Amino acid sequence: MILSTTRFGAVRLESDDIFLFSHGLIGLEECRRWVLLADVNNDAVGWLQSATHPDIALAVVSPRRFVSDYKVRIPAAQLASLELDDMDRAFILNVVAKNDNGLTVNLKAPLLINLDRRIGRQVVTSDEQPLQHALSFEPLQLRKSA
Repeated sequence: MILSTTRFGAVRLESDDIFLFSHGLIGLEECRRWVLLADVNNDAVGWLQSATHPDIALAVVSPRRFVSDYKVRIPAAQLASLELDDMDRAFILNVVAKNDNGLTVNLKAPLLINLDRRIGRQVVTSDEQPLQHALSFEPLQLRKSA
């Protein structure tokens, strides 16, 4: 299948490349089907591209690359919807945002993904995690919105 996007053009996908976020993402509840794309210019960044809205893509990073002691604490009920027996089997990504001070990563609302089942969920952590963490890359060129 071909996915047409405004940032990446036409992207060839297999059906099992799509992740289902049955609750959507915070602020994007209508976007439930996503694909994870690599950034050819920066291996620290990936892109979560909506499979239904060609103009919506979110920069994402692995939090442990920037915050080595990052831990996700969530109620067991949220983990159950991912069909995971153990939190250690969850693939964790965090959304990158740009503000006046540069790039930050949202530590309070990570994306948890069950790679085997192709399902994901954005959760809000139940601990005293800081909301944002400043990122620094050398060099980082994020694609501009289309």
